[in-house]
Amino acid sequence: MDSELSTIPAVLAVAIPAILAITLHEAAHGFIALAFGDPTAKERGRLSLNPFRHVDPFGTIILPAMLKLSGSPFIMGWAKPVPVDFSRLRNPRRDMVWVALAGPGMNIALAMISALLLNTLVLLPPDAIPFVKETLENSLGINVLLAVFNMIPLPPLDGGRVAVGLLPLPLARGLARTEKYGILLLLGVMIALPWLGALIGADLDLFAWTILPIADAVVNFIAAAAGLTPV
Repeated sequence: MDSELSTIPAVLAVAIPAILAITLHEAAHGFIALAFGDPTAKERGRLSLNPFRHVDPFGTIILPAMLKLSGSPFIMGWAKPVPVDFSRLRNPRRDMVWVALAGPGMNIALAMISALLLNTLVLLPPDAIPFVKETLENSLGINVLLAVFNMIPLPPLDGGRVAVGLLPLPLARGLARTEKYGILLLLGVMIALPWLGALIGADLDLFAWTILPIADAVVNFIAAAAGLTPV
């Protein structure tokens, strides 16, 4: 969505929801881990809904703002990972699934709240409406995109941990062993393939083919459920 705001408000309208989406995603992992027996995040002072406890200056603030200003369809980033010791969970393999789902679940909850709040814009002063509207729309889109992206079944993403917890043990062990290469593979698909495609004149943006359509469908579903016109 092209911004109708000037540069600084437009960056803030992305930075605020991005910081909340990324940091609360991480906090949710810690809270659910504690509920299932692992107090590691609490012991290290990371069990907090305060976003500043989880902010990574580049991954949480600078990168999302750069992507927005560059016109990228992906607004991605990361926070400092909340420490989870899966061996301390009461049932490590089963409970790992719930801990992993907590992050995307938090993002979907934030997306739903954002959609509902869009119905309250008429209560605001007219001058405040453009900024609040764009911030809430960004929050809806960013949170859904983060949830969908993180459910890719590849470790160390949350979807990969869910798959490891649900697959038969031999398959789960094989998938778990890919964790140290997962981020490199994702960066290759996100950056290297589109770059190569641009060189040879082919559309090799796999995420645009797969993640974006799914995220758009989820955004429209949430918008409709909140009584908004699908976007």
